[in-house]
Amino acid sequence: MDSQTSPATEVAELELEAVIGFNGHVPSGLKCHPDQEHLIYPLGYTVLIQSLNTKEQNFLHGHGNNVSCVAISKSGNYLASGQVTFMGFKADIILWNYKKRELIARLSLHKGKIEALAFSPNDLYLVSLGGPDDGSVVVWSIDKREAICGSPAAGLNVGNATTVIFSRGQDEIFVTAGNGTIRVWELDLQNRKIWPTECQTGQMKRIVMSVTMSDDDSFFYLGTTTGDVLKMNPRTKLLAETGPLKDKFSLGVSAIKYLKMGGLLLGSGAGLLVFCKSPSYKAIRKIQLQGCITSITLRGEGHQFFVGTEESHIYRVNFTDFKETLIATCHFEAVQDIIFPFGTDELFATCAKTDIRVWHTQSNRELLRITVPNMTCHSIDLMRDGKSIISAWDDGRIRAFAPETGRLLYVINSAHRIGVTAIATTSDCKRVISGGGEGEVRVWQISCQAQKLEEALKEHKSSVSCIKVKKNNEECVTASRDGTCIIWDLVHLRRNQMILTNTLFQCVCYHPEEFQIITSGTDRKIAYWEVFDGSVIRELEGSLSGAINGMDITEEGVHFVTGGDDHLVKVWDYNEGEVTHVGVGHSGNITRMRISPGNKYIISVSADGAILRWKYPYTS
Repeated sequence: MDSQTSPATEVAELELEAVIGFNGHVPSGLKCHPDQEHLIYPLGYTVLIQSLNTKEQNFLHGHGNNVSCVAISKSGNYLASGQVTFMGFKADIILWNYKKRELIARLSLHKGKIEALAFSPNDLYLVSLGGPDDGSVVVWSIDKREAICGSPAAGLNVGNATTVIFSRGQDEIFVTAGNGTIRVWELDLQNRKIWPTECQTGQMKRIVMSVTMSDDDSFFYLGTTTGDVLKMNPRTKLLAETGPLKDKFSLGVSAIKYLKMGGLLLGSGAGLLVFCKSPSYKAIRKIQLQGCITSITLRGEGHQFFVGTEESHIYRVNFTDFKETLIATCHFEAVQDIIFPFGTDELFATCAKTDIRVWHTQSNRELLRITVPNMTCHSIDLMRDGKSIISAWDDGRIRAFAPETGRLLYVINSAHRIGVTAIATTSDCKRVISGGGEGEVRVWQISCQAQKLEEALKEHKSSVSCIKVKKNNEECVTASRDGTCIIWDLVHLRRNQMILTNTLFQCVCYHPEEFQIITSGTDRKIAYWEVFDGSVIRELEGSLSGAINGMDITEEGVHFVTGGDDHLVKVWDYNEGEVTHVGVGHSGNITRMRISPGNKYIISVSADGAILRWKYPYTS
């Protein structure tokens, strides 16, 4: 390819092929576009547009921090997204053109966080709600792309407003609600003012989580943390009714949607999806989903709808049979490790907090999930014969699972004192090498019946972060957070060479010819070392900000990739020591990365639970 011959100053972009991820913590962050063909949802700093039929993904990049809310206009021409930012700084709202998938305008007035957004029914106005440090409500003109007017969102003696919704028919009326406050606002365009009217709920004190408007604007419905629904009249500003009186919804009504044929869809904090009707609000139909339900979005009139939960699950539900289908899922905790099976790029496995998941590379589908409750998995490796997934857990155990069924094959109890932090297997499938939080490196003999400790190698003073084994299984290298890398002789089970430098090592790789190793860590330097005598060959400045947490090298050893706390995926030329490609797309710290066997993809995983698949830039 010509990019290899281009001058070193030109750094090409890596092509992002696919993203597995969904931030389920954003209230009503999952939206179905009015064209009924696309789902829109936030992930970290980006907004994803995913086609329901072709599974094609588009990315809207523009925010400098996590996206906190998303809104779509009724016509479907505009998208708006708001973000969080640091205390005292302005948080941006970005207005996007949906058809062209590009940024129209940046609207910034609010400080700290954008809590919620809503479009008026005829695409004239956008109303935005600032977070707790801001506390104001602002109406923006979409044509002029500027603020018309603003006002404090709630009174002095009540809490913050957290949700906003426009009237279905009138462009001048909208409702805000939150902790102890429900207000109906009227926009007076001539005088550039908005006038609020506080709604009366009598003796009831409620914290509103979600809000929906009926089609004819006759009522609006509010879901509360108490687990009941308030039905309010926007004209009289009075409470019409509340329900259910008994059996309230556990952990609050966190999502609510009005259906055209009458009736409401409610999602509770305990993951219960309910269809009910006024005035009793008793469940007519219900299904239990996994995780707190944060979004319900209708496809068309509501014959089909999508539900998003905090555990990053997206479900499709048909209204007629009221059965759920899981259409997308991902990790909702920081992903700790990723591994490909030997010699194939069709599958890969990842681990995050309590679970290990096996994915199909091409379709982003989850094939298997192995969960060990209340434990954290730090590292995984696949045996060369493909018969077991070996995993390292923070309770000091090494667990092996069958990769097709997820059945537990064996457990090595008390493998390490302060949790197992790193793990590697030999290519003859007879040994497992593990590293612990206390710094010990242990070599285990694995056979069909028994797992035996062969040797405990005590040299490191702090936790072991990465282990790599040489192809002939006679030597391995361990990197530790005490600033040392040790090359071990696996035949005589003793130390061969020690590399000492002032950094916490996070990752290490053998060059495929195995006479050099490359390391990196918190000092942001990439160092090349001689295996024979442990001397440093060269040091490269790996990143301008933040540690480097993951690296991998191709089978030929011509290129390697790194990623870390600067959220960038970098492809390096091994001999030149130059960056050739950079991938922008992560919004969390990158924790690990791998180049697929056969050099087709680079897969990087990050602390926000996202898995990104990049096209490998060179043809092997």
